[in-house]
Amino acid sequence: MKVLYFAWVRERIGKASEEIEPPADVVTVADLVTHLIGLGEGYAHAFENRTVIRAALDQVHVKPEAPLAGAREIAFFPPMTGG
Repeated sequence: MKVLYFAWVRERIGKASEEIEPPADVVTVADLVTHLIGLGEGYAHAFENRTVIRAALDQVHVKPEAPLAGAREIAFFPPMTGG
């Protein structure tokens, strides 16, 4: 699965994207965030306030409980503002 990071999420993790193969028990977006937090300090810092992070599976915005099954790409980004 390709994981994309945007804005300050990218800055805190230190990379724009990566390919990962989540463990079998990672079945939702929330599970993936928990898994990523365990990968190191940068990830933990990026996801320290999970409620503000937004996610998109294959370019469709989803909630944390959304299943990962079949997704090829997930993107994480902070809230967007503007007009």
